[in-house]
Amino acid sequence: MKIEDLNKLENEGTDSLPSEERRNFLRFGLSITGVFLGGSLLSLTSTRNAQGVTLNQFDDAPKYPYKPHYSMIILQNRCIDCERCMEACTKTNNVPSYGFRTKILEQMQTINPTRKEQVFMPVLCNHCNRPSCVRVCPTSATYKNKTNGIVMMDYKKCIGCKTCMAACPYNARYFKEENRAIDKCNFCFDTRLSRGEKLTACANACPAGVRNFGDISDPDSNVYRLLHRPDNVAWVLRPETGSLPNVFYTVG
Repeated sequence: MKIEDLNKLENEGTDSLPSEERRNFLRFGLSITGVFLGGSLLSLTSTRNAQGVTLNQFDDAPKYPYKPHYSMIILQNRCIDCERCMEACTKTNNVPSYGFRTKILEQMQTINPTRKEQVFMPVLCNHCNRPSCVRVCPTSATYKNKTNGIVMMDYKKCIGCKTCMAACPYNARYFKEENRAIDKCNFCFDTRLSRGEKLTACANACPAGVRNFGDISDPDSNVYRLLHRPDNVAWVLRPETGSLPNVFYTVG
């Protein structure tokens, strides 16, 4: 999906993110934002202009609120837009042709006056620690799993009001006609994790190691090691919302 195509999306009444903000999403490396997660400033970088998000009200919070604390680390520079992740997600989670649980945004980035480079950004539900979708849902149909922190849907409670769609900073939800309820990524909890699988369908299908999934509270996990590499720079989308996402972007 091209970045400009988001302007044409009809997301069941939900406005797409502003064009300027979508462009800023893909300016990788131009404005790096430090990441704060449950008491830790994770972006340790020598980049002079890096800005850290400090949330003083969370100073006394445990480092990781959940166990396991599921997270996804996306090595964005590896994405080649093969769409195998999207195909695996659709097949595994019975996503209809008009719906989505994950997308890949793309843009031509100017490197210098004579060179341009096509870049890709996988996006999905960020399973925020402070999810606005949960806060606005009038029936508690969307909720945060108290054990693992995954933002999930109880389809039987959903009345299809689309309030959560409007509140989501990442445009990560759609209205599923088949059951007249909102659908979204749940890290394949019902289709894979609860059945003993260790990876989401998209992470399992990616041939380039772009999507890395696991328990970020486990120092032996791949996601922990990726995020805590020396001099690593990690960033999240829309940190100014204060939602504390659990999907991180870095390079590798």
